[in-house]
Amino acid sequence: MDSFVATLTDLLNYKVSEGGENLSVGQRQLICLARALLRKSKLLVLDEAAASVDMETDQLIQKTIKQQFADCTVLTIAHRLHTVIDSDKVMVLEAGRISEFNEPQTLLHNPNSLFYSLAQDAGISAS
Repeated sequence: MDSFVATLTDLLNYKVSEGGENLSVGQRQLICLARALLRKSKLLVLDEAAASVDMETDQLIQKTIKQQFADCTVLTIAHRLHTVIDSDKVMVLEAGRISEFNEPQTLLHNPNSLFYSLAQDAGISAS
């Protein structure tokens, strides 16, 4: 957040418009994550939280979530598999139904798994 705040005209006194319209989607996502940190939330629901940020920021977000929300329940909705690969459990939906629910590493070792196929397509292996 330091580098983001440093770019704002009034730094921490910057006026955010209704709905954050004067911020990019990625900037709004970072502010929402910061708010959850400050509130010490015990439940964090992330819906494509890193969809509008670059890979470097995505990695920073994932690291922050892993460290700062370690004692929280985190529900992550994501299309990027690397976003959920370190999760305790992964639920894979297909045609609106749960097709798989297990530890990511277990699914990655099952060649009949949809998660396995998606990981292969994304260049992710079991190692």
